[in-house]
Amino acid sequence: MDKHVIEAGYPLLFREDTAKALGEQLQHQHSVELVGLKRVGINNFIRFFLFHEDIKKKYMPHDGHHFFILVDLNDLIEREIFPFWRLAFKRIVDAVEASDFDPTIKTKISNLFVASIQTGDLFLTYDGVREALSLLVTENIYPTLFLTRFDRLRASVTQEFFNNLRGLKDATNGKISYVFTSYRELDALVPSVFQRKNLSLFSTVLYVTPLSAKDSRTYIESYINKYKLSLKEETIKTIVDSAGGHVQYLQLSLVILHELYQKDMYPEGKDLVDTILVDERITLQSEELWENFTEDEKNVLMKISIGKKISEDEKERAIYLWNTGCIHEAKGKLRIFSPLFAAFLEEQDKKAKDANGVEFSKKEHMLFSLLQTKVNDICEREEIVEFVWPEYKEYGVSDWSVDRLVARVRSKLKKQKGKYEIVTVRTRGYKLTSK
Repeated sequence: MDKHVIEAGYPLLFREDTAKALGEQLQHQHSVELVGLKRVGINNFIRFFLFHEDIKKKYMPHDGHHFFILVDLNDLIEREIFPFWRLAFKRIVDAVEASDFDPTIKTKISNLFVASIQTGDLFLTYDGVREALSLLVTENIYPTLFLTRFDRLRASVTQEFFNNLRGLKDATNGKISYVFTSYRELDALVPSVFQRKNLSLFSTVLYVTPLSAKDSRTYIESYINKYKLSLKEETIKTIVDSAGGHVQYLQLSLVILHELYQKDMYPEGKDLVDTILVDERITLQSEELWENFTEDEKNVLMKISIGKKISEDEKERAIYLWNTGCIHEAKGKLRIFSPLFAAFLEEQDKKAKDANGVEFSKKEHMLFSLLQTKVNDICEREEIVEFVWPEYKEYGVSDWSVDRLVARVRSKLKKQKGKYEIVTVRTRGYKLTSK
């Protein structure tokens, strides 16, 4: 158990169905796509699966050879293929170095990495990855590469890249596996490259739905223990019910509650839900979910939110909503998974009718103020996150949230007809310039 990873201390039966299904696939060296709503908690589950000391014993009892390698694409600053292979190779080296493998193997793989980096060549870097993985397999070590947040690479994925992924499986006689995590299936993410008829033999889709009430409490208890909070049972139940099992909603609700307690404010029940609902961080999270749905899915969500029936054809076109647990049936009626998101949907029409607002919200003002201090200079994305979201270390900030906040400020600047505009600096950040 890695004591530095909170999820390593979760009960072994956390997300039991998902863990069991993933374990069964990996035992047979099958590759898997873990798909769920944006920020629903897939990476939270991955950390649990990778670092809980009893996972293999519970879910992969007949396997003594699997070697897990985490390649988090959130660490990928340049979303290009060459940096991806370089990052993947580095994570392979890191995992091998931290293992109890024979020192000879460690040295060989480390040397392969150093040689490939010195060349600065894409082909030789990929070839080094192939040799390193093949070396592990010859020692009866079967690597699984967990490629988390794979959607960050979607703009750079090519047919050649997919062929390279398959080439690694061929080079190791099928003894390596991939676990891709994303908010969409691979064929929906990059349809020009990934086609389901070709993927059917390459990977299996497993959907990660929102947490059950029991697992939500596990998540909350880990937060309580970390920050020494004392929460009433009623408060815990309110947070669990309103978040609907969405990890980011849970996390944000707890952050908001923690901030309120520090101010000696203790809202409960409906007052607590109302306080959480009006927080801009919750709104941004709801917008992120909303903007990543297709038009068919949005139409279905809006119809359900106002109590209209859904046809079988509409359900088929929006089946993603059911697969990911965004919609479920309760007492004969279709329900939105979270009251927080349901409330957001109810506000959509009102916002559409009031599209002329130009006043900055709190975080919009923080962003604009930061950009103003560096007029005509680049403001790095990391700097924006640290300034606008000082609490970011507690729960992370998605690329989408940053981009969406910038888009809001950019739009309002246009409406205000001021002297500034925001310019995007690709892969780095933004800068404020005079028109």
